[in-house]
Amino acid sequence: MQEIISAALADDAEDGDFSAAKIPDSYRGAVILKEESEMFQGMATSDKDPQKSLHVREVPTPEPGPGEAVIAVMASAINYNTVWSAIFEPLPTFGFLERYARSDDPQAARHNQPYHVLGSDLSGIVLRTGPGVRRWKPGDRVVAHCLSVELQSPDGHDDTMLDPEQRIWGFETNFGGLAELSLVKANQLMPKPEHLTWEEAAASGLVNSTAYRQLVSRNGAQLKQGDVTLVWGAAGGLGSYATQLAVNGGAVPVCVVSGGHKAELVRSMGAELVIDRAEEGYRFWKDPATPDPREWKRFGARIRELTGGEDPDIVVEHPGRETFGASVYVARRGGTVVTCAATSGYRHEYDNRYLWMGLKRVVGTHFANYREAWAANRLIEKGMVHPTLSTVHPLDSVGTATQDVHRNRHSGKVGVLCLAPREGLGVRDHELRARHLPSINRFRRDTVAPELTGPV
Repeated sequence: MQEIISAALADDAEDGDFSAAKIPDSYRGAVILKEESEMFQGMATSDKDPQKSLHVREVPTPEPGPGEAVIAVMASAINYNTVWSAIFEPLPTFGFLERYARSDDPQAARHNQPYHVLGSDLSGIVLRTGPGVRRWKPGDRVVAHCLSVELQSPDGHDDTMLDPEQRIWGFETNFGGLAELSLVKANQLMPKPEHLTWEEAAASGLVNSTAYRQLVSRNGAQLKQGDVTLVWGAAGGLGSYATQLAVNGGAVPVCVVSGGHKAELVRSMGAELVIDRAEEGYRFWKDPATPDPREWKRFGARIRELTGGEDPDIVVEHPGRETFGASVYVARRGGTVVTCAATSGYRHEYDNRYLWMGLKRVVGTHFANYREAWAANRLIEKGMVHPTLSTVHPLDSVGTATQDVHRNRHSGKVGVLCLAPREGLGVRDHELRARHLPSINRFRRDTVAPELTGPV
């Protein structure tokens, strides 16, 4: 592994150095174990601790099959699917791996292991490619999006997210990105933005692509200039990218946050209309079983106060149960609630009168297809959207990093160093970086290392 790291850190490394490097028989990865999948049974979601279920273990290195690549992972990031996997909710992910192994894909059986290497983000370097891979070669510096598709069915050939064998890599497949090595399909790869460090580049793949499809794509809300856009959790992983896309697209974001520091963060991204939910004390449920429509109305009145009397054209919904009733209520007549995830619970309740009589739409979106992910990554490459990395942990502390996301003790994205020995490495386009450094470091102002505050 040291040979790979040395080549990755060398300024004069050539493609041949990576194709010639020996790939070890095993590597370290962040895993959950099938034998522990009932360890939290009977516990409340909030009491489940990823630090107890996530382990960093040596696992065998898989060989790349047709259309696949093995990546030396320099850095990765925590997503909510890492939290769900680590607390075994809503179901243990080993059922996904077993189902994949029963598919017609001859390579799928190796994903069904008593361990599951997690992680749906990475930045790194291609080490090996399998038969049929033409676009990528050893030595290419890449990031990966998390859509894994087979495309044997006609259903996915208009939108690959509709492929009946669509899966999320590192969640519904094995060999994910929270590891020293990873196995991906070649059509998951995209160019690494060269003005970013390894950890910065790894932060955006899942959430930026998800926000792009949810907000911009024809498969989502199709945002246009002037749209009043309500963004829940606007300083979080998904929300921080949705806010940037709304600002860049000429929309009018109304950003909901939980605390003064997070309010400052979203204002620094150009969002002028901010609701500090903690300060204003919104409680959308009277008790765990009873919604409170009076709070929906109070919330809607606050939005109209900020916008000059306008209701949201678009609601970017991802908290789920806690907020969904309010989202449906506050959307304007004919407006769209576009939903992905459900971080506060999957069982939603809302008053359907406000949906049908207001001619509103609920649109479900899930990650992004390759074209959408590529377009979202292009915005990062051009410095039009910036990573919202807030903190970085070593791989050995992946449990702590995941617990921080589970407890909402973070802003933006939480990164994980894998093969990268320290932060601040991997930058090649220093000119573009210098132009955007304050924006790149926006979420790191309280935690960024001194050497990262100037040109790298």
